[in-house]
Amino acid sequence: MSYTLETTNATNKVTATAADDAVIVVELNGATVENGTSVTWASGENTLTVTVTEDGKESTTYTVIVTKS
Repeated sequence: MSYTLETTNATNKVTATAADDAVIVVELNGATVENGTSVTWASGENTLTVTVTEDGKESTTYTVIVTKS
């Protein structure tokens, strides 16, 4: 699953919410970031991935291309 969006530095907090039994891993341009914290967008395209793993199930990865203008 992939998505696109545009942003500025004024909108830099990333929070992913899933079911109670899920584990979430957030990465920005390949580097892991703590869920719910602020990130610094580089100018141009940034790749944000959110991988959700529910207990006993396969992982689902969501990819968001964030373009900072």
